[in-house]
Amino acid sequence: MKLYIAVALGLIGGLLLGLIAAVTGSPVLMAIAEGIEPIGTAFVDLLKMVVIPLVIAIIFVGVGALGDLRRLGRLGAWTLLFFAATSAIGVLLGMGIMQLFLPLASEAAADALTAVAPPAPALPGPIEFLISLIPRNPFQAAAEGALLPLIVFTILFAASAGALPAAQRDTLLLLANAVTEALIKLVHWILWLAPIGVFALAAPVTARAGWAMLQSLGAFILAVLAGLTVFVALVYLPAVRFLGGMGGTTFLKRCLNPILIAASTSSTAATVPAMLEAADEELKLSRPVWSFVIPLGAGLGRMGTALFQGAGIVFLAWLFGVPLAASGIGGAVLATFIVSFTVAGIPAGGVVSLAPALGAVGVPLDGLAVLLGVDRIPDMARTATNVTGILAAAVVVDRKTPAESD
Repeated sequence: MKLYIAVALGLIGGLLLGLIAAVTGSPVLMAIAEGIEPIGTAFVDLLKMVVIPLVIAIIFVGVGALGDLRRLGRLGAWTLLFFAATSAIGVLLGMGIMQLFLPLASEAAADALTAVAPPAPALPGPIEFLISLIPRNPFQAAAEGALLPLIVFTILFAASAGALPAAQRDTLLLLANAVTEALIKLVHWILWLAPIGVFALAAPVTARAGWAMLQSLGAFILAVLAGLTVFVALVYLPAVRFLGGMGGTTFLKRCLNPILIAASTSSTAATVPAMLEAADEELKLSRPVWSFVIPLGAGLGRMGTALFQGAGIVFLAWLFGVPLAASGIGGAVLATFIVSFTVAGIPAGGVVSLAPALGAVGVPLDGLAVLLGVDRIPDMARTATNVTGILAAAVVVDRKTPAESD
């Protein structure tokens, strides 16, 4: 049985147990639902255990592998600009769309989680927040779980490593790659426990909230799907039309095969061969452009994931009763923007890598497990959106860099 099916079954089982306990009021079922809650807590702790080293290692590899950014030229500049701009738009659009869909969710679900969640920490003001981005001691920041300052330190360290002579840079990247692979393997092992962990988390919450939890999760899924649809229609297609000189309908028809493969596999990496074929045979782009943009996009192009994470921040903040202060929103946008470029190529990577953004707004990391059980449908949609964005980037860059395209 595939992992996502097992996780979905675990979620359904937990929801059913909790719902029956809530409807019948059975003391035995309520005791069972609440008695298994420590198992869910242990699963969340396992996720927390790996988050800090995984995020640091992946960001170091992603930034350090770019080398000296000055050498990328116009081709690299346009590609990175497209990915950065659309990722930033995705985060903000996801937050806005989720805010519009929150009235469809049930307050009872939020009340049930707020009653048992730890209180949110006080967030700093804007000036204090900016100062806090510079860690006085990176090791202390790691011990305290302060992910955003660690990310800033890691980016600066990785950028300096990328500017070293090739032999020294490659040594550091080889070590970081090995650490990353080991951590990804560890995450795979942890995620095999996800069906049990999600079951143990969903049952007590649903027992306390009843139908409200199902209603709230449905509102989240609808918001993500609506946001991704709007993203493609109002960002990618106009970009292709006005910056790339290609009609939106024509673009979608020529990209249909890789988009469908992306949705069915939920893997951008697995879709790379289909993207290369579509760029060459269907879109008729120049080889120097697509041979650069598509592989780079497979590693960096997570614009649909950025939208999903923006929606996830707003949803989980509401669910846990955490107010989104201006400084917190700024930190969440910055964290999501950075991490969306380096999402691990693992199942539910878009969920696990939400941790820095949640920490920035003071949402408990227990919220990650809430999203794991319903991640399959959003994962399919956001992967298809990622692939659409990578191919849109190739079309735009091909038009904007004619010298490199020859």
